[in-house]
Amino acid sequence: MVLRSHQISVLPLLFLILLNYCAISSATQGAIDPKQRVDCAPRRGDATREICVARGCVWDENFDKYHPSVPLCYFPTNTGYVVKKQSTGQLLLQKYLIGPVNPYSKDIEHLDVNYKTIGTALKVSIGTKDRFVPPVPVDESTPIQSTDQLIFKYKNDPVFSFTVERANEGNQSIKIWDTSIGGLLFGDQFIQIATFLPTDRVYGFGENVHQELKHDFTKYYTWAMLARDDPPDSRDPNGWNYYGVHPFYMGLEPSGKAHGVLIMNSNAQEVTTGPGPHITYRTIGGQLDIYFLPGPGPEQVVQQYQQLLGKPFLPAYWALGFQLCRFGFKSSQHLADTIKRQQDAGIPIDVAYADIDYMDRYKDFTYDTDNWNSLPQVTDNLHSQGMHLILIFDPAIQVDYDSFRRGIEKKAAFIEWPSKDMVPKDMPQYNLTKDTKIMLGVVWPDRHVAFPDFLDKSGKTQQWWIDEFVEFHKKVNFDGIWIDMNEPSNFGTNEEHPWYFDNPDHPNITQLKCKTEGPYAYLEVPPYPTANIWRSKDDILCSKTLCMSAKTGDLFLYDTHNLYGWSETVATDEALKKSTGKRGAVISRSTFPGSGRHGGHWLGDNTARWEDLATTIIGAQEFNIFGIPYVGSDVCGFNGLSNEELCLRWQQLGAFHSFYRNHNSDDQPDQDPAVWPSVANATKVANLFRYQHLPYLYTLHFRVSLYGGSVVRPVFFEFPLDFQAHTLSHQFMWGSSIMVVPVTSPNVDYVHGYLPNSADWYSISPAYKYGQLMPTGFSDFNAPRDTPLPTFARGGSIIPKQRPDITTTATRKNEFQLLVALCPKTLQAKGELYWDDGESLVENFATYNYLHFEYYATVTDKNMELKINCSRGYNAPDKVKVSSLNTIEMLGYPFPPKWNTAKINGQPLPIGSDKATYLADKKVLKIDAPAFIDLNNNGPIWTITWENGGSKVEL
Repeated sequence: MVLRSHQISVLPLLFLILLNYCAISSATQGAIDPKQRVDCAPRRGDATREICVARGCVWDENFDKYHPSVPLCYFPTNTGYVVKKQSTGQLLLQKYLIGPVNPYSKDIEHLDVNYKTIGTALKVSIGTKDRFVPPVPVDESTPIQSTDQLIFKYKNDPVFSFTVERANEGNQSIKIWDTSIGGLLFGDQFIQIATFLPTDRVYGFGENVHQELKHDFTKYYTWAMLARDDPPDSRDPNGWNYYGVHPFYMGLEPSGKAHGVLIMNSNAQEVTTGPGPHITYRTIGGQLDIYFLPGPGPEQVVQQYQQLLGKPFLPAYWALGFQLCRFGFKSSQHLADTIKRQQDAGIPIDVAYADIDYMDRYKDFTYDTDNWNSLPQVTDNLHSQGMHLILIFDPAIQVDYDSFRRGIEKKAAFIEWPSKDMVPKDMPQYNLTKDTKIMLGVVWPDRHVAFPDFLDKSGKTQQWWIDEFVEFHKKVNFDGIWIDMNEPSNFGTNEEHPWYFDNPDHPNITQLKCKTEGPYAYLEVPPYPTANIWRSKDDILCSKTLCMSAKTGDLFLYDTHNLYGWSETVATDEALKKSTGKRGAVISRSTFPGSGRHGGHWLGDNTARWEDLATTIIGAQEFNIFGIPYVGSDVCGFNGLSNEELCLRWQQLGAFHSFYRNHNSDDQPDQDPAVWPSVANATKVANLFRYQHLPYLYTLHFRVSLYGGSVVRPVFFEFPLDFQAHTLSHQFMWGSSIMVVPVTSPNVDYVHGYLPNSADWYSISPAYKYGQLMPTGFSDFNAPRDTPLPTFARGGSIIPKQRPDITTTATRKNEFQLLVALCPKTLQAKGELYWDDGESLVENFATYNYLHFEYYATVTDKNMELKINCSRGYNAPDKVKVSSLNTIEMLGYPFPPKWNTAKINGQPLPIGSDKATYLADKKVLKIDAPAFIDLNNNGPIWTITWENGGSKVEL
């Protein structure tokens, strides 16, 4: 528990004010470059000369209307601490008394700085032994491997500052962090650290809406980080935070090397980017545990991040299929009819969802036996068609029904008031909560709710949660779990007239009122509330959530609020496994570092606008940086009225996100793709393309579960030395081999995209010159509405595919295909496939039953050799069956093949002329023969060869 002072002293002594005014005026100190300032008045309304001078900061009279974001009141560089004692890996700091005072919290006089290497990575901790540290598991025992070592250096000049540098960079020393900019403050409720950065190529921090992938360092801009139930606004992001908190970023240095920085803190926080380039990080609790990751490649940074926090979970194969939901299904039959409408249109689909409509008056672990009485039968029918069902569950539990009663009987913990005298007297006295400290809130159910404490150290809460899912699964045989409202969300906190008072579907029950006066007011109304309250002038930290003074065990929600979604995801992951005995997927709205180990994320309640379509492209890339690769958006938009063209283009885009779901609100008409014939056709085409390439997409997810990494990948990940790639926001890659260029504007049939010059690219969409090499650089690509989006295979890649079908279940039974995109320079290519049964639980990959195929192709003027090597799992006693390889397609093949010379493992391989083609004018070779290669026999190595004849084809 954090020790807190309820009374905040600002040292209002006149002689200190005068001393600071004289000693730290702009005349005597010298003005700091407007591009390199640390704001001394970050709270709105504080930027006045009088307040600034009283704090001992520098006031700048020269307001520049052309640069209005520049702080006029800023800290001098002598703000901070000095080193009083040092030992190996540890420093003792003392507050530097000559510098400015902490504007919002009395500085702690002595601080510990601990620094250590984790292999080639580095951890720097600043705080004291009594400070709160998030209980998120971080693996500091396994050394992080890299070609680059990070080192810690510090100095007193006159105050303490430190740098984190790459070792062995010669005369070009790269400082990942350089805190000599000043501004280190550490009070109980206001902690600040600022640093120069080696680059303005910075990506990450969240969860916010960013209109560009790369942060804008041309001005000062503050991004808030406090989990809150707020729909994202892609037109005017305003720096607001949304559902999750991710204090992590990646920097791309001028050399093309990348590094990552995680500030492990779960309190309300914010970061200000400035044109130094520099950042100022502020939080109002806990301490600073900062992890520096060396890369040097962007993908390596993500892998190192996941090594610390846990590698991503592996979704079931079916969870990569198309999913359909809506808030507002009237009945189980309505759901079934909507699914059938997609099937009648020939749209491949795998997953049906039920939102809170299915519940008995919105209570978890129930279903409406009037309108949804056939839900068990609908579920069974889905299963009979090879489809699956995901249900929504909220954390808020109504306090007068069986699930809550069982929780009380099993001694589950619920979030509480800090003391009995704080319990409101105007709340109803429910039998199960009277004489307790349980904090009652309001969410969807008709009566008050309680919130499980998923940080319960005894484990009883988590076990009760698991038990409830196991029992409900016996009634409704669901396959996946969607957890919503877990910021946690609460309706009407401290509002005089909550919105639900006017809602005919919700009783006017008493709202939660957090106490802004009294012994815990310092938690509800902290001296510096961060940028998280500025949605409106009356907002406080507890707006739309529970009180910051609430207790989770012996901890205040002030410290643990941002952990709620993560802790629920951990428990729900276990509940899904215990309920179904299989792999599925948990989808969570609120996330935190480490969430990707247990579940995925959808990007929240977006709006049916082109701006939202565009920002979801960025959001999916950012969450891959955050270690949560199973991510996507509500396709066609959740809020607002969608339209035919927007929905069509969004379906085309969604087909390239790992989590692919169409979903909308209850106050809007249906927007499933079958509503419009053009959207139905476009979705069918897009889904068939996706299902055909699912072996590759699943392989990407399998690989990151084994080794860490990203799936939907920013282009600069693969091309860090390409300056143009650094600022690409609205195109992305699947792994290292496929480039996708979405349409983000209305009324167009082409899209402007970029293909990096250092690679070769073949078009693999029928929209434009299929199988042909594309010019590199910027181009306009055809993007019709009846084909997949412009998509390109990287030369040198082998991409496993499968003949698509109406579900992933049916598709998995079909024959495999290989797309070989030869590198024009080397005439070589390689790729891989991970394959299992798609749904078994993975306790340990070392003992898990899966196949790993590796592909290598080499072409010369004399012959072709394609080697398939099943490097793991072949001929295991309980081996996984795999379909035959029927199709091999080679792009950029420059020699006419001699089909009659074909062999497999040295034995003749008949290839009839009716089964093989070679288009010399396109350099495209294709073999399509039933049961061409049996991958269950004659392995684990298959070598296919044939001779080439004739002159090299030149186009």
